[in-house]
Amino acid sequence: MRNGLNVTAILIFIALSAISCEKKNVKYEKIDILSLPSQTAKDFTTTYTDSGKMQLVFSAPIMERYEKTDIPYSEFNSGITVKFFDGRHEPVASVTGKYAKYTDSKNLWELQDSVIAINEAGEKLETELLYWDQKKELIYTDRFVKITTDDQIVQGYGLESDPRLSKRRIKNLSAIIYINEEQ
Repeated sequence: MRNGLNVTAILIFIALSAISCEKKNVKYEKIDILSLPSQTAKDFTTTYTDSGKMQLVFSAPIMERYEKTDIPYSEFNSGITVKFFDGRHEPVASVTGKYAKYTDSKNLWELQDSVIAINEAGEKLETELLYWDQKKELIYTDRFVKITTDDQIVQGYGLESDPRLSKRRIKNLSAIIYINEEQ
């Protein structure tokens, strides 16, 4: 009887082994390798200097670099913060946005969603979409903008400016609100 159990156990083992050696057809979802980022950086900070003096520092929770596309670009899906130092010890200006994209070939930055830029004079620009063309040294948008200075709030649609936001023009001015106006 014991031999019968051993033979039965051996036959079951052989049967299970034969079944498990069958070729299985596992279907995997097709992934387009070109749509994946070629580089990813998490919680990073980059410092740019000129002649040993700090010019700007930018940081982001995540950066994805896409080099295998027709037009290579870097994407910052969780936002970006840029602080401009211009060789000083403390930042003189800054810009933040909840999304950013940099296109290499065009030297073009695109910032979206709660974009806030503060210039050297402490003037604050708020908008939902802002482009910075580094080749043309031009900042622009066609969206609603709000600029807050020490003595006024200016609102309108569309903006063109130099990178320092000192020579700016609102295309369709909708309001100027004076703060602390003496009567």
